[in-house]
Amino acid sequence: MIIDTHLHILDLDTLKYPWLADVAPLNHNHLYADYAPHAEAAGITATLHMEADVAPDLIDAEIRNVEAVARGANGRLTGMIAACRPEDDGFAAWLENIGENSIIRGLRRPLHVVPDAVSQDAKFRANLALLGKAGLSFDLCVLARQLPLAIALVDALPDVTFVLDHCGVPDIAGNDFTPWAAHISDLAKRANVVVKISGIQAYAGVADPNVEILRPWFEHSIAAFGWDRVIWGSDWPVCNLGGDLAGWVAKTRTLLAGCSDDECNALLWKNAVRLWDLPVLE
Repeated sequence: MIIDTHLHILDLDTLKYPWLADVAPLNHNHLYADYAPHAEAAGITATLHMEADVAPDLIDAEIRNVEAVARGANGRLTGMIAACRPEDDGFAAWLENIGENSIIRGLRRPLHVVPDAVSQDAKFRANLALLGKAGLSFDLCVLARQLPLAIALVDALPDVTFVLDHCGVPDIAGNDFTPWAAHISDLAKRANVVVKISGIQAYAGVADPNVEILRPWFEHSIAAFGWDRVIWGSDWPVCNLGGDLAGWVAKTRTLLAGCSDDECNALLWKNAVRLWDLPVLE
């Protein structure tokens, strides 16, 4: 059983995604109906939607769109990580307004597309601190060079649960392993951080990377955080830039060869269920 904690629905008929203008292979609809048959064939039984960096004025519209999709997904779309703007003055009121929305399990503000100072700002941190009381996690989407900034943010907010997306976006194509690995080990010392094993096949710089190219980054992330603080995600459709969904699932299973059932289940679904109190679908 697999829970995919990182699905992006790209609905260009309804929403706007400014960043897609620079990523031609993805600049068209990628709907849940496109994803679902591939996910089912790969053994994925449930998924969480990850906000897709919509235009800021459409954040609430994206939430409503995912809610509507979830109602028709036979319980397979079990929640979402919604977009947010903790740097805004109105964040606290917005957070209170969405507080009763049961589909929202956590929030994300991509930090790799804004100035580094954003995550270090006092207002940003004060607003993000509200997530602890709200019972919501925060996904950290940072580049490898920004991992020290992520560490500083986590240290400032010990009562917030953080999820590090895409193993910290390592430069696999450039084989820049040593500084990334050191920062991952340092970040893993913080007990309120979970690492998401996702996205890395798109960072290898080749169309369909050999599993051995990914192994050092995969294994170090798990070794640093331990089997109780790792979750799995596809990053569909972005994963298609380095292969496809079936290929990423197959690579994951190959990389897990020799691991115990308990270890595999922890990564593939059990930790996600515990982290977000998700329903278990057989």
